[in-house]
Amino acid sequence: MSHGGGFCKEMIEPHVTYGDCDAATSNMELRSSPFMTVVSGLSEHPGFASNNDVHELLECPVCMTLMYPPIHQCPSGHTLCSSCKARVHNCCPTCRQELGNIRCLALEKVAESLDLPCRYQILGCNDIFPYYSKLKHEKNCKHRPFSCPYAGAECSITGDIPFLVMHLRDDHKVDMHDGCTFNHRYVKSNPQEIENATWMLTVFNCFGRQFCLHFEAFQLGMAPVYMAFLRFMGDDDEAKQFSYSLEVGGNGRKLMWQGVPRSIRDSHRKVRDSQDGLIIQRNLALFFSGGNNRQDLKLKVAGRIWKEN
Repeated sequence: MSHGGGFCKEMIEPHVTYGDCDAATSNMELRSSPFMTVVSGLSEHPGFASNNDVHELLECPVCMTLMYPPIHQCPSGHTLCSSCKARVHNCCPTCRQELGNIRCLALEKVAESLDLPCRYQILGCNDIFPYYSKLKHEKNCKHRPFSCPYAGAECSITGDIPFLVMHLRDDHKVDMHDGCTFNHRYVKSNPQEIENATWMLTVFNCFGRQFCLHFEAFQLGMAPVYMAFLRFMGDDDEAKQFSYSLEVGGNGRKLMWQGVPRSIRDSHRKVRDSQDGLIIQRNLALFFSGGNNRQDLKLKVAGRIWKEN
């Protein structure tokens, strides 16, 4: 079916309607289009559209986020982003015409001329970036929200550190302790079985910051192991200001570990799979606990957190 013919039966209700923009527009038509008016407005000529108007033009009517090239349009000039084009099954969400493969080159040209604030401006980021650099920055912006560090389930909650501390305490019922030294007791019945990861999480308040102590059992290759490691509730550059030690022992033996806490920017699985922590083979754990014939595994993990000069 031709680009201008036929209508789609499926319709997604639009939020914004855009002016005409055709990739094949002649030079004269392009100079008189609303998009060229906006481009002229970026030069701060009086009477032209503001950057806020440009921002609205670049907002996809389906997902309501900023559009990045390739920007698509229907024969009538209604635009949408490339991700949503697949979602609407090639049907314009504004007029229901078939979209075809028309690019809105004029709007893409507008995008190239923009400097935009980071999406986390409300959280404290005051940086301004060229349109195409904005997404790359936002993936690593230090003001972006943190993900919940709880490892027992796929929790999708994000927020700043004070919010996540309350979330861990109130929603996940995580134990909270004050102090920079600790003795973490781990008890597991039937230690011969490690079918699924058995884990525990405790949060320690130390030096006015929060640290997550993880302790779990899992399969490392074919070998069952126990692992303890510390994560810092903050960014990586702050985490490197601290160090910690862990030790476990029994029967006159002791196993020790010293390292730098990992930021919760690194996922729990990433830290665990990197083996960046105290790893205890099951046979050794049973020996610490009193012997291979015990029905319960009982380990005490002692630790200390300190701040580097």
